[in-house]
Amino acid sequence: MIFPSTFSIVAYDPQAQAWGIAVASKFLAVGSVVPWAKAEIGAVATQSYANTSYGPRGLDFMEGGLSASQALERLLADDPERELRQVGLVDRQGGSATFTGKSCYSWAGGIAGQNFAAQGNILAGEQVVAALVETFIKTNNDLPHRLLAALLAGDRAGGDRRGRQSAAIYVVKPKGGYGGFNDRWVDYRVDDHPDPVLRLSELLELYDLYFSRSGESDRIKLEGEVLFQLQMILARLGYYQEQPSKQYDEKTRTALEAFMGNENFEERVDIKTGKMDKPVYEHILHQFWVEI
Repeated sequence: MIFPSTFSIVAYDPQAQAWGIAVASKFLAVGSVVPWAKAEIGAVATQSYANTSYGPRGLDFMEGGLSASQALERLLADDPERELRQVGLVDRQGGSATFTGKSCYSWAGGIAGQNFAAQGNILAGEQVVAALVETFIKTNNDLPHRLLAALLAGDRAGGDRRGRQSAAIYVVKPKGGYGGFNDRWVDYRVDDHPDPVLRLSELLELYDLYFSRSGESDRIKLEGEVLFQLQMILARLGYYQEQPSKQYDEKTRTALEAFMGNENFEERVDIKTGKMDKPVYEHILHQFWVEI
């Protein structure tokens, strides 16, 4: 029987109309078991002798009009082993519910509030869930970053008392996925790692680097020393066959376009106007610049 001792938080962001879960455990690939979410419906975390049917069934109940609390009642009523379960739900309006069965191994418990539910079992202590909640509430950021900040706080407060192994974050919003073709906004898993929550944080940083967009004030004009450095990098990597000139000419544009496409940064540069998002420029310099 699947038994992920786990700590998790499910939450809703009414401004972004997003629902998500962050979870960590001393258990292989916890992201394959615990998190379930559906845009405009809600989110579910099912753990502790996890009944994975709680995920899709809980979402179906909420899609049918039940609140998180009502959906939880239906799930538990149909489960003769409910006292082994732990589950957290948040519905389409931010209503939440959490349940910890009497047979869950201590420390086990949860806290539910408007727009969130946090829970865990076999934890170092109740301070883990308290850290999840406190950090989520006080963090001013979008939902993925709030969830990750809360998860990291819970991990550093002791987390799963058996140790660390895996972590995951799953966040949905309407047309939030790549290209707007699906609702999967953020979906990252660390299945086996000595410090999985920290690694998950690094993956979210990479997500920001590749898929965020900078405002006009945080864009760099490709000219002068900035352009010279990029031309040097392009030449060293074989994209640019000319001597660096600090001129944003056709050969530079062609070389830069090929390079940015290969590095998957084409969304963060405007080849025509010669502008680049500053975080990407700094990343390129860090990764590829060699002092002459």
